[in-house]
Amino acid sequence: MSALDHLTVLDFSHLLAGPLATQMMGDLGADIIKVERVGEGDLYRRLPPFFNTRINGESPHFLAWNRNKRSLALDLKSAEARDIILEMAAKVDVVVENFRPGVMERLGLGYEQLAAVNPAIIYCSSSGYGASGPMSARPGQDLLLQGISGFMSVTGSKDGRPTPLGISLADQLCSYHIVYAVLAALIHRMKTGRGQRIEVDMLRACLAHQGQELLFALTLGKSFERPASGIAHPGMPAPFGVYRTADGWMTISMNPVDRLADVLDLPALASCSDERLWNERDEVHALIEAKTATASTAHWVESLLAAGLWAGEINSLQDVASLEQAEHLGAFASYEHPTAGTVRTVNIPVDLSETPGEIRRPAPRVGEHSREVLAAFGFDDDAVAAWIEAGIVGDLEGHASRT
Repeated sequence: MSALDHLTVLDFSHLLAGPLATQMMGDLGADIIKVERVGEGDLYRRLPPFFNTRINGESPHFLAWNRNKRSLALDLKSAEARDIILEMAAKVDVVVENFRPGVMERLGLGYEQLAAVNPAIIYCSSSGYGASGPMSARPGQDLLLQGISGFMSVTGSKDGRPTPLGISLADQLCSYHIVYAVLAALIHRMKTGRGQRIEVDMLRACLAHQGQELLFALTLGKSFERPASGIAHPGMPAPFGVYRTADGWMTISMNPVDRLADVLDLPALASCSDERLWNERDEVHALIEAKTATASTAHWVESLLAAGLWAGEINSLQDVASLEQAEHLGAFASYEHPTAGTVRTVNIPVDLSETPGEIRRPAPRVGEHSREVLAAFGFDDDAVAAWIEAGIVGDLEGHASRT
C-alpha cells in the first residue's frame, strides 16, 4: 500500500515545475494521467540542451520528471476533447496545470468548468508570477525567475556577473509548493467533502525560500553585498566559504577560528576578531586559501573533520554518482524503459515505514496509455477508435494531427 494510491490526478503540466510535482505524487502511489498534445507531447520531450545526448531517442529531461505516469494524448483545442475531459473530471481527485494564466479557461477546462461537474475536485494552477498583476503575462522560466526573485544577486562574486545556479531551482521549489498545497487541500476535503482552487507561482516560491535574506531587506531596508571573493553566503563572515586546494576545491563552514587556525597552522587567523572576519572577509579568505592550496582536498577535509570542524568536498556529478553515502541511502534507482532501455535515476528521497513509495512505471511514450485510460473511464472502444482516426486522441501508432 502507498500513501496516495487512492488518488487520481489529471496532469496537464509540462516542462518541469508541474511534472516534478505530479511525479512526486505518483511516487507515493497516485494514478497520474498525463494529458499531452497529440503527436508532440510535452515540450521537454524535444527541448535542448540534451538534444544531442538522447538515450536511444528519449530525452533525459522528460525521463527525469515523468515516471509513474500514464500518457493520454488529446487535441485540447477540439470540442470532443473538452467533452472527454469534463466527463473524466467527474471521477478524478486532483487537476494540476501550469499553462499561462487564462489558457485553461479559454479551452473550457478552467476551475469553474470542472468544479461544476465535480465540486470535490482540487484544481491547482501554477504560473510564473500569479494569475493577475503587472507581471502575470510574462514568461515564467527558471532562469528568468532566478534573476527576478533576487537569487542571482546573492550568488557569485562582487565584481563578477550575476550567477545562476546550475540547476532549475526556481522550478523545483514551485513543485514542492504544489505538492504541499494539494496535500493540504486533500486534508480539508477529508474533513468537509469540498474541493478548492489552488494557485501557486514560481515567484512566491522563490521569495519564500529567501526568508532570512528578505527579512533583512524588508525590515532594515538593506541588501547583502556579495564579497569579491565570492566567499559563499553574502551574509556570512569569513571563514565560511569555498577554497581552492592543490587538486580541486573544498568548503569550510562555520567554525571556531582558533581551532581552525590550529589545524591549518595559521597563527595569523587565530588573532582575527569578529569585526575583522566580517569587515575584511576577502582578505581573510585569501589568507586561508593560500594555505589550503598547498595540499589536497582529501588532506584538508580529513584533517578538519578529525578535529571536529565543518568542512567538505566539492563533488562533480560523476563523483556524486558513486558517492558511498548516497548508495547507502538508496538514493539512486534503475528502471526499464521500452525504448531508452535501462534508466538510472534519482530514487524517491523519503522513507515511509508503512506506506513506502515505489517506481512502478517508466516515463511514458506519447499517447501510450490513451486507449487504456479512456476504457477505464468507461468510454466505448468504437468511439475511442474514431477519435484516434480523427486525430482527437493520439496513441502510439501516430495520428499526430487531426485529419
